Amino acid sequence: MKTKVRATAKFVRVSPSKVRQLTPLIVGQPIHEAQRILEFADKGAAQPLLKVLNSAVANAENNDDLDPDELIVDQAYADDGPIIKRYQPRALGRAYRIRKRTSHITVVVTPAEEA
Repeated sequence: MKTKVRATAKFVRVSPSKVRQLTPLIVGQPIHEAQRILEFADKGAAQPLLKVLNSAVANAENNDDLDPDELIVDQAYADDGPIIKRYQPRALGRAYRIRKRTSHITVVVTPAEEA
């Protein structure tokens, strides 16, 4: 029986492309190693990704009675959320559109022996 436990954070105010730079670093890693990578990553998107990872581990521990030491990161991805649109005045009466991107971050963890 495949046990996959997921956690999702929606409407996170960070660009999905910035999160996608970090997701390949943690996929396939044990949980403690993935947490260490994200703690010391020099990117602002590492903090929300670490929160989602910790939430997935807590879901696995509390809901499915899995040992957090035996989990690995199976999948991690960031989808586009809604874009908040703002306008900034420019020269000659023009307006410049500012797109503030959001993302939906998902992390899936699974026991190491099933991976």
